[in-house]
Amino acid sequence: MSKPPRGIVLAHGSLASALVQEAERIGGVIGVLTPVSNAGCDREALGELLAAALGEGPVVIFADMPCGSCYFAAMHAARERSDIRVVSGVNLPMLLDFVHQGALSPQEGAQRAAGKGVEAIRQA
Repeated sequence: MSKPPRGIVLAHGSLASALVQEAERIGGVIGVLTPVSNAGCDREALGELLAAALGEGPVVIFADMPCGSCYFAAMHAARERSDIRVVSGVNLPMLLDFVHQGALSPQEGAQRAAGKGVEAIRQA
């Protein structure tokens, strides 16, 4: 049985920590998501922070936007390892689903999370 992917929320300022904290509080699952912020980081420092958070094993990186330093750092990491997938436009519904999805591959986990995130966007 393969190890389920962990999630890293990579975002500007305190957004990553806030999303992880609320996903854990609402979802009741602790330790699946790791927040990483780009606050005070240049490109190299952000890459080092992300590399430290990645560790070994499959990972889905949830970047806050589909551009900018967080996204570019995530994509660089994904090019280096085949067990990393990136989802941009992170939102709380996708994180809540991700922490409960079980032993999907990083590719399946990223696809499912992206779908759940899109489903959660509504206009009233």
